[in-house]
Amino acid sequence: MGKLFAFIDPWDALLATVCILVVVFGALFVPNFLSEFNISQMMASAAEKALIMLPMTLLIITREIDISVASILGLTSVLFGLMIQAELPLVLALLLTVACGAALGLLNGYLVAYIGLPSLVVTLGTMAMFRGVGYILLGTGSINVLPDALVDFGINNVPGTPIPWVLTPFLVLAPIMAIVLQRMATGRRIYAVGGNPDVAIYSGIPSRRLITALFIVTGAICAIAAIVYTARLSNARANNGLGMELDVITIVLLGGVSVFGGKGKLTGVLLALILIAAIRNILALNQIGGDIQGMVIGILLIGSLLLGNFSTAVMSVIAPPARRENKVGAEISSH
Repeated sequence: MGKLFAFIDPWDALLATVCILVVVFGALFVPNFLSEFNISQMMASAAEKALIMLPMTLLIITREIDISVASILGLTSVLFGLMIQAELPLVLALLLTVACGAALGLLNGYLVAYIGLPSLVVTLGTMAMFRGVGYILLGTGSINVLPDALVDFGINNVPGTPIPWVLTPFLVLAPIMAIVLQRMATGRRIYAVGGNPDVAIYSGIPSRRLITALFIVTGAICAIAAIVYTARLSNARANNGLGMELDVITIVLLGGVSVFGGKGKLTGVLLALILIAAIRNILALNQIGGDIQGMVIGILLIGSLLLGNFSTAVMSVIAPPARRENKVGAEISSH
């Protein structure tokens, strides 16, 4: 029985159970919840959050956070729209947009890793700054004339499936992130930095470079999310993605990633994404507005922190966890 508990993460099992209950409730009591059109729309509406939650998971495991992610999305959406308006080739505009996102992430990473400022404070400041730059560049207007290929990408599904094309970047990046985190030395270093930063430094891990790289990756993926968002809504605006950081952080913490670092897996975060997407969809189908949805997400955020602490205490009694710190340290030393 102990081996079974060690193999099956209790938090993931709880999330999976709640997901099933929510889906069953939607299927029985919410009209059109299981229709192909609604399932496709639900997946499409979660595409940007699904992308951004990937690097956010890695950042929080290292005890850092980036609350400027939605503002990076908004600013890079504006930059992408302006490039399209300037008639740059679509491929070049895509590459430059991702490069701009990476540069914004580099700014965050440099201020955190090399200047030594707290990531919460840094990204709180850049959240306002990036959003403000977007408004300076475009104002309150929008760019709505986009290439046909981009519009088709935003509205069409993969042929023969209910999967929208806008979800495909996530489907490509998610396995890569999972392999990096769970199967590669980089992932072990990420856990080590979050588990005990001082020990990680003494073990020879280049913590500053690692954290900076994670912020750069976060910025680049936010730019990809901006392209997806722009294509899906067929417009580039400075307020694109406004407030999305709350959903992303809630998904990551609800997925079992510890706010104190050193703990978490992408499987739990994926389950949390499905749960929040289903809850938002059920509320929307019942014509419950965004304010109430935001309140529910806030409750889930606080509840996930409380339940996480409680479940950790309970499971330490039922099935004491292995000494992961020693294991990680040994694996790092072998590299």
